[in-house]
Amino acid sequence: MWSYEEDYLGTRPQQLCKMCGKCCRYVTTSKSYEELKRLADTGDKGALDFLEIFEPYESIEAVRNIDAQTVDNIINTLIADGNFNKENMTFYYCKYLQDDNLCSNYDNRKDLCKHFPSTPWAIVPPNCGFEGWLFAKREEIKQRVRKEKEELIDLKVLKSKTTDEETLKKIELVEQKLQRNIDMYKKYGSEDW
Repeated sequence: MWSYEEDYLGTRPQQLCKMCGKCCRYVTTSKSYEELKRLADTGDKGALDFLEIFEPYESIEAVRNIDAQTVDNIINTLIADGNFNKENMTFYYCKYLQDDNLCSNYDNRKDLCKHFPSTPWAIVPPNCGFEGWLFAKREEIKQRVRKEKEELIDLKVLKSKTTDEETLKKIELVEQKLQRNIDMYKKYGSEDW
């Protein structure tokens, strides 16, 4: 069984980081700044941690003036993924990032920093050392999802040839499990793989 901690976080090659600091300087989330503040007010740990670390830029144009290529790469990736909403988009910078791209709070950094990039679909700056590795991880997941889809087809055929109620129940349980696994990646396009 696939485990996020073992198969992704445990194998993430930290030595690929080029220490450019861009992932700490140009950060955005799928939630608006207002949503993050509301979540933090309800005690949401992720929102609390994020807002403790990151400060918002005053506008997208303000951050584009610092590094238009990186910001445009992030925006273009979000547009391609269908996740772009300019009205709700805020860019942030880490208040602990120093001029030498090192963290002034490294020994006490939050899990969200320790785990970055936390998903194979993380948007990283152009020429990030993780680009190739993230691509390979995404392809592994896509291949696993394709295999699960093939298994669903095989189970459908098996189901059509079976009349035993007990066997049909077992097949349906396996089908449900496979479908849940596939649906986990819906927001990344698993329906099209």
